[in-house]
Amino acid sequence: MFERIAVLIPCLNEAHKILEVIKSFQEELPGSQIYVYDNGSTDNTVQLSLEAGAIVKHEKSLGKGNVVRRMFGDIEAEIYLLVDGDGTYQVQAAPKMVELMRKEALDMVVGARVPIGEVSTFRPGHKFGNKALTTIVGWLFGKKFTDILSGFRVFSRRFVKSFPALSRGFEIETEMTIHALDLSMPVSEFSTKYSARAKGSKSKLNTWRDGLRILFAIIFLFKEVQPFKFFGVIFLIFSIISILLGHPLFVTFVETGLVPRFPTAILATGIMILAFISLAIGIILDSICRSRREIKRMHYLANTTLSEEKE
Repeated sequence: MFERIAVLIPCLNEAHKILEVIKSFQEELPGSQIYVYDNGSTDNTVQLSLEAGAIVKHEKSLGKGNVVRRMFGDIEAEIYLLVDGDGTYQVQAAPKMVELMRKEALDMVVGARVPIGEVSTFRPGHKFGNKALTTIVGWLFGKKFTDILSGFRVFSRRFVKSFPALSRGFEIETEMTIHALDLSMPVSEFSTKYSARAKGSKSKLNTWRDGLRILFAIIFLFKEVQPFKFFGVIFLIFSIISILLGHPLFVTFVETGLVPRFPTAILATGIMILAFISLAIGIILDSICRSRREIKRMHYLANTTLSEEKE
């Protein structure tokens, strides 16, 4: 039997705020089941979570993506709410986000963060990085979100059970976003207040390292989801380079009948061949990707909600 709402909290050394977070969800979403997935905490996060009445489970493989994959595989529910255990998100927004999902029959509601005390809430570079990555995702996959890195989200069962969760780290939020956009799922955002971490609590997100990992994840997913566009860009780049190299040679050949700088001519020809190979790869992979998308869509539709099963 499915639970009505499952609150999923991935944790690594969040003893400063985990008790408050659990108590807040118990008040705001009475009847929900709260799960804390510990990812190797060395403080008393686990003990505090148990004392607060949460179900505590463990994931040994480090990384938020690994924890989310385990959560989504283990838990059966109608609605899933994912939130960090650091106390930075506005728990009071949770009932409204759940209601929005039910009212509009959505598959994902993202808690778009509105900083409280902007200077101290986001670490240096985080605001710019989030905006830049969100803009890139908008260009490549569609502009439906203003905060793709938010860790506060509500999901339908269909989303959770059709989501492959291949990421290992903080790029998991990006993968969730692109999964929804790829399958054209009904989604929305809900503005939520975002506060600074508690004193003594340290963020696990490394600005440059994780930022680059997220950027590479976006590029990789772009290749996987839209291979024709990805390899089409490579085709255009190679074609332009080849034309720039070969145009002077072609003009000289027309005027004199001779081909000067023969190595340059060979290079230009080789680059143009690579361009058309890239285009052919894009066409082939696009057909394969379409078949995979149809399979993912059918799997998504095969997962029913609790309300549908009751009917």
